[in-house]
Amino acid sequence: MENSLPEPLAITQKVTLVFDELNIPYFIGGSFASAFYGILRATMDIDLIADIKIDHIPLLVDRLQNEFYIDSSMIQDAITHQSSFNLIHLATMFKVDVFILKDREFEQQQFTHRQKYPIGEKNPDYFFFTSPEDIILAKLGWFKAGGEVSEKQWNDILGVLQVQSGHLNEQYLLQWAKKLDLFDLYQRAVNQAKLS
Repeated sequence: MENSLPEPLAITQKVTLVFDELNIPYFIGGSFASAFYGILRATMDIDLIADIKIDHIPLLVDRLQNEFYIDSSMIQDAITHQSSFNLIHLATMFKVDVFILKDREFEQQQFTHRQKYPIGEKNPDYFFFTSPEDIILAKLGWFKAGGEVSEKQWNDILGVLQVQSGHLNEQYLLQWAKKLDLFDLYQRAVNQAKLS
């Protein structure tokens, strides 16, 4: 039976199934998550945030090397520096970016706040996503760090605010926007989302 998942998710599932098998907690973030909760855009990559440890590396390489370009030294470096590495699906050259979970309080909070969703109609597949509140906060942080010039990031934020209007935990958003020094940007986004 053909996999009914869209190609980016079908490829990502090859990775997340291995993560599940190795008890590596993860969630989907980035533009795919904001599109999932908000408005689709043409270029969507998949970002996975995962709690990978050094002893996972040989097992990951063993399970994924037949279908993906995977470099154990890149993974080790990413773990050491709490940065990222990528996996490239050999058949399609689709890239999955994997970000190592950071020690920062907000990143840890995202993990406890992640949500599991079914994708697909018959026999759905399940994926962990960052919450809609956390993707708004994360993208506000990226927008600010990038000099507040990325129209894509800003539109992603507005899209989630508009589509999820009435379903967001506003108290949580306000609390973390203040903690992360994003309060003014958050207020601006909320006001603009109401006008759009």
